[in-house]
Amino acid sequence: MSSHGERAPEAELGLLDATMIGMGAMIGAGIFVLTGLAAELSGPAAIFVFALNGVVTAFTGLSYAELASAIPKSGGGYAFVREVFADLQSFLMGWMLWFAYMIAGALYALGFAPNFLELLHVYGIVPPPGEVGAVALPVVDVGIPAGVGLAFSAVLLFVALNAVSTAASGSIETIFTATKVTILMVFVGFGVTSPMFTTAEFQPLFPGDKTAFSILPAMGLTFIAFEGYDLITTVTEEVKNPRENIPKAIFVSLAVTVVVYLLVVTVAIGTLGASGLAEAGEAGIAAAATEFMPTGLPVIKNGGAVIVFGAVFSTLTALNAVVIASSRVAFSMGREGQLLPRFGQIHHRFGTPFIAIVSSAIVMLGSVVLPTQSAGNMSSLFFLLSFVVVNGAVIKLRRERPNMRRPYEMPFYPLPPILGIVLNLVLTGVLISFLVRTDPLALILSAGWIILGVIAYVALDRRGGGESGEPTATAAAADHEPTPTDSERGAVTDED
Repeated sequence: MSSHGERAPEAELGLLDATMIGMGAMIGAGIFVLTGLAAELSGPAAIFVFALNGVVTAFTGLSYAELASAIPKSGGGYAFVREVFADLQSFLMGWMLWFAYMIAGALYALGFAPNFLELLHVYGIVPPPGEVGAVALPVVDVGIPAGVGLAFSAVLLFVALNAVSTAASGSIETIFTATKVTILMVFVGFGVTSPMFTTAEFQPLFPGDKTAFSILPAMGLTFIAFEGYDLITTVTEEVKNPRENIPKAIFVSLAVTVVVYLLVVTVAIGTLGASGLAEAGEAGIAAAATEFMPTGLPVIKNGGAVIVFGAVFSTLTALNAVVIASSRVAFSMGREGQLLPRFGQIHHRFGTPFIAIVSSAIVMLGSVVLPTQSAGNMSSLFFLLSFVVVNGAVIKLRRERPNMRRPYEMPFYPLPPILGIVLNLVLTGVLISFLVRTDPLALILSAGWIILGVIAYVALDRRGGGESGEPTATAAAADHEPTPTDSERGAVTDED
């Protein structure tokens, strides 16, 4: 039972499902859409952009693994911070994380639309994506861009899927992720054996006016590609044996993702060159594939079509993953009394956090009208800030509850969380500086969401913790003895 007397989520997902949920988000639109942008900013050194992002991510990943083993609660970073920090800090953490996932959903839906149109174009169903006109709505005399309509439809589809079945959404994620990883490995296989592939494309690493510092803005912009490990922890209570499976899923998904990114970027630069990759922009990987993969094949046409097909799969898996994650963060906040209690309820028939899913979908649907770049920037910014807080939570929990049961403890503590905090703050500063110059809309909307959150927090606080009037949890709750409510909902308990 939940704290509000509702059903708790059922543990239906195994280690493979949890791993695929993380990989589904990390090997998503980023590997197809952001690779060209990284090459434009940093040249051949783009290979280091993804390698270093993997390193930065690993430090925070260690913190997530330790916290997940000690605090097996759904809600991701929010659930951890809720156990450690006071009301306002934990609310803002959840508020930022919820927004980051919803905006990421819009980003992936927007990335899906042009790739799907391109796929239809390859088979002669529609003209090139740039020539596809608006779609007229049947009732009102209004036309909407085809891309926006497709993005809207994709969100609706996965919201409906997640609203009726967690197991179904988890199975879909596993199938989709396995498919796109297979496609990317085909891309790598053809690339490294192609006569076009040469290490000369990596020399010099910093051509023209580019320097080693050119890597930093590219790291900030592409950081969203590595947020998947938080996503795994948002469904902790729906994973079997979470104290062991969640840390394993974090490490496996991170390791596989970093290797896949490095292989794909190496092949793309080694065949097309950093300048060619940058010139192709969002279609950089597809452009590289078109150059060296077979053409004139039945059904699949050519290499570019294969990659476009992979991009469609990738954006859909990422979208499905963040629909799951955003709703679980809202569910966790509702259960803790930091959103209206209805957010923390499980649907009596479907066994899913129905209200949390639908509410998240509303923001996600409204966000598909944003520019793609602004959606990506906002999501990266909030994930970076969230990860700073999570690393701080590890340190605070170690100090305040040293004897807490931790099936997994990170090595070399406290070095990893300290490095995680410093590196995430550096990337945050670089990204904000970049946004001031290039994307003020993203900064304004981000500030607006924080202000709206403070207003919501004050309003809920005056209601006495939501509709039920139950008091919100406090930081002191982290030190309390296990209560019947905690035990019923599978919440963290000190078992030492």
